[in-house]
Amino acid sequence: MRVAVSADSGDGLDSVVSPHFGRCPYFVLVGVDGKNVTAVESIANPFYGNHQPGQVPGFIHSQEANVMLTGGMGMRAITFFEQCGIETATGAAGSVRRALEQYLGGELQGAAPCRESIQHAHGHDHEESEYERDDIGRLREEAEALQQQLDQVMRRLDQAGGGE
Repeated sequence: MRVAVSADSGDGLDSVVSPHFGRCPYFVLVGVDGKNVTAVESIANPFYGNHQPGQVPGFIHSQEANVMLTGGMGMRAITFFEQCGIETATGAAGSVRRALEQYLGGELQGAAPCRESIQHAHGHDHEESEYERDDIGRLREEAEALQQQLDQVMRRLDQAGGGE
């Protein structure tokens, strides 16, 4: 199996998962046999600065990926991936290694359209959000996603009686 993960850097498994698959600077492609990693390759997203609907799913398909893990994507992108026979899972955060572990462990499954797609109440790609306009905006969105993940972990710690 070959898993593609949207990433903010080309640091392989140590890369941070990008919150937007289409506007991520890199993809990390991971070969997996069972739960064992057999290969890791980081490739630049050729459509990073500007992409049209269907281009990125087509590119991921050309990389022979079977699965796409990312922070978020629109409904139209999810449909394009389905048409290519590529399984999608949204909600990934943290490192590529962690997202892959969660996927292989069954914790990261299924895809839901991103917030902007839902807010616009349509099934196609949306205009750039304020976050997608520049690197600072993307970093701010990444920080917000990581903060949400940290908040969830802290709630789980409190529920388990381990919070201080």
